[in-house]
Amino acid sequence: MKLFVWIETYNGGAVPSSWEALGAAQELASAGKAEVTALVFGARAREIAQEARGYGAQRAIICEDDSLQQYSLESYAALLSRLVTEQRPQAVLAVATTRGRELLASSAVDCACGILSESLALRLEGGRIVATRQAYAGKVLQDISALSMTSFITIRSRAFPAGTASTAALAVDLALPARDAAPPPRVLEFRPAESQVSLSDAAIIVSGGRGMANNPAPAPSDLSGEDAAIWKAQQGFQQTLAPLAQLLGAALGASRAAVDAGYIDYEHQVGQTGKAVSPDLYIACGISGAIQHQAGMRNSKVIVAINKDAAAPIFQLARYGIVGDLYEVVPALRAALEQQLQG
Repeated sequence: MKLFVWIETYNGGAVPSSWEALGAAQELASAGKAEVTALVFGARAREIAQEARGYGAQRAIICEDDSLQQYSLESYAALLSRLVTEQRPQAVLAVATTRGRELLASSAVDCACGILSESLALRLEGGRIVATRQAYAGKVLQDISALSMTSFITIRSRAFPAGTASTAALAVDLALPARDAAPPPRVLEFRPAESQVSLSDAAIIVSGGRGMANNPAPAPSDLSGEDAAIWKAQQGFQQTLAPLAQLLGAALGASRAAVDAGYIDYEHQVGQTGKAVSPDLYIACGISGAIQHQAGMRNSKVIVAINKDAAAPIFQLARYGIVGDLYEVVPALRAALEQQLQG
């Protein structure tokens, strides 16, 4: 049995969450005596392949062609589809990042194969790979499998530990890129929107909800009504939650209600229509905990809820709950943490 793992790269280095995909492949390999092969395309592919050995890769297929120096869906999918057709692995795994989802979905269509998305656990059953994933906004777990020759599998970030080092010497094979009749679009470079912790990769997330509008700070005299509430909430994110997130090295999140109200940009949204996250620590501030929000954060290892409403649904998920005004609790929490760090 062959298992392919696509190693996502950025700016000449491996995206760290890719090692979790190798960890998932290792779990399957130990159950079915499979060979784990890392697929590395683009700049520094050979060096990254050697690094992948430290996380469980026994073999690597690399391609450093100029057309692959920057990620391009058309070029990457054509190469991945050709490798799958030629070598017929039982599965192709990748972490469910934006690129991982689109690449595996595109290649699965090319190869007429099934895709198991956002997997939280994997197992072998009767020689077939069975994936466990959430359904109905996270209220139930379902087991699914594909009937096709190859199963394309995306795994939820932080659902699997990173793989452990392979004891065998790494065998590296070279691949030639697939050439289409028409050249694909040329990608010159990728630039991050801003320097901040990614929600998908964050070990700690501090999130705010509709309660951010209860900021006691006075609004400018030229604002009133809804405009004043929006301004207060925006200042609450910037001056109350952001300093706590910075102190903890955390990402800044938000509920859909906060995003829809204009308190913060969509890129911070956690939930069914935002990012699905699995941090070690999730601090929910002024978030009631609607089922749509729970769907995106219920896999957090430790949840801390701060809310004035003792009956808020978020407290049913939280390990630690604080009933109180977030604008009083969060500054006190930050001050205590600063004192602890200094001591």
